[in-house]
Amino acid sequence: MIIVSYNFETWIDRCISSILTSTLPATIMVVDNASQDRTCEIIHNNYPNIILIENQENLGFGKANNIGMRYALEKGFDYVFLLNQDAWLEQSALEKIVNASLRYPAYGILSPIHFNGDGSALDFGFATYTGLKNIKDSELFSEIEEFPFINAAMWLIPTEIIRKVGGFAPIFVHYGEDRNLAQRIRKNGYKIGIVKSAAGYHDREARPVSQEKFFYSEYVYFLTEAVNPFYSSAKAFAYSVLAAYKKAVKSWAFREIIESREYIRIVFRLIGKTPAILRTRKETRKNQSSCYL
Repeated sequence: MIIVSYNFETWIDRCISSILTSTLPATIMVVDNASQDRTCEIIHNNYPNIILIENQENLGFGKANNIGMRYALEKGFDYVFLLNQDAWLEQSALEKIVNASLRYPAYGILSPIHFNGDGSALDFGFATYTGLKNIKDSELFSEIEEFPFINAAMWLIPTEIIRKVGGFAPIFVHYGEDRNLAQRIRKNGYKIGIVKSAAGYHDREARPVSQEKFFYSEYVYFLTEAVNPFYSSAKAFAYSVLAAYKKAVKSWAFREIIESREYIRIVFRLIGKTPAILRTRKETRKNQSSCYL
């Protein structure tokens, strides 16, 4: 169990307790990204058996999880489970997901149903990525339901797949890394799915997106397209740089000057990332975990 933390204090007891009471025991590792609250103190005092890695700076989600995945590979674990710090699992969820993985080895990522913090609705991000409108929709699932992508708040991955495909690509600083890893896993012939009988909870609110965050999410989207392993280099360029430029031109035509300017900035930002994009595409083709771990 890998939990990347940053100012984890609010959720720490509920998150960790859900694993300690799991019907399937799990080794817990917390990789802390230089929290400014009492996260590390609480873990040292209240959870001394947890493996705690204390980073001296905030490495971001991907690089911190790579530390945990590298440990799992070195110690010979069969699976890693990535759990967000603001999420927790029902008591039997981990056991159900692992059993499903054993029965259906074609799945490279398995996840539970993601509910919101109080269980009254689906998590908004999960609903967006799956296209589900409400909890009743998920009741129509088969035992395992396949999707192109599930956000990485709760992911089970067999370590044999990590050895083959690798960890999170360092080109992504914040967001986008989970979509890219999911693409690479699918490119290697594995599926991504939801285990209907397993449940987890993600305690976050859907807040209005600021203009700054919107355009950052647009940049991340185009960056994931630039390194998409399903695309040729020419198609990746068309779906990233040229697509962002097209949006800039369209915005200009509709006299959305500020929006046009932001998309031009994305274009130049992507162009500036060209060496890293080419390097990431090259390493992805190698399918070697050592590239990122």
